[in-house]
Amino acid sequence: MMERPAAQARIAGACYLVTIFAGAFAEFFSRDSLTVSGNAAATAHNIIVHETLFRFGLAADLVMLAAYLGVTWLLFVLLKPVSKNISGLAALFSLLGIAVVAANSINHAAVLVFLKAQTPALQLDQLNALAYSFLRLHGQGYNIASVFFGFYCALIGGLILRSTFLPRLVGGLMLLAGICFLVDSFAIILSPQFARLLYVYTSIASLVGEGSLTLWLLLFGVNETRWREQAGCHGMMA
Repeated sequence: MMERPAAQARIAGACYLVTIFAGAFAEFFSRDSLTVSGNAAATAHNIIVHETLFRFGLAADLVMLAAYLGVTWLLFVLLKPVSKNISGLAALFSLLGIAVVAANSINHAAVLVFLKAQTPALQLDQLNALAYSFLRLHGQGYNIASVFFGFYCALIGGLILRSTFLPRLVGGLMLLAGICFLVDSFAIILSPQFARLLYVYTSIASLVGEGSLTLWLLLFGVNETRWREQAGCHGMMA
């Protein structure tokens, strides 16, 4: 049995905070800030001029993945007393999402490979177009990963709702965040125009859900007495 669940919860909150900030930096302050929609040449120019920022985006993605592995393991252990099977299933969804993002990082790295390529077989505009295509592929990879993270957040929210040691409000917000991840991801796949209309609302709901859990874990951890009671009841039922 975990000796200090409240301390472990705060570590999980710290890892979640790193995940959110590293992911936001990589996606918005690195890639999005340098991308000019529909213009491969301008995007290529921005990336070459701000190459260090673009490279930091890839590094931030890797930091995010490492931190999210910590979140996945710690929340699995913390929520296992509620349901070992569902907590394990949630962890599997998270690991699948992490694996997709890790593989997708190759698309980010490929952008610089093409922009710095010196080959007589391809002209500059062709290399720029290839780099831009890989940047768009990276966005698609992020979206596919969001499907798995959506299931993860929804399952975590459901577990928190059933727990006695974390607030039901936080559980409800996490469940809503998971649903929004799923709605947004499948909307992008099925109807990109509709997805653009939903994006602001789903993004805010997702941020509020994950942010509320992060802040609660950081500030309050879990109710250790109730955690041990539920862990004891689970142990007797097993």
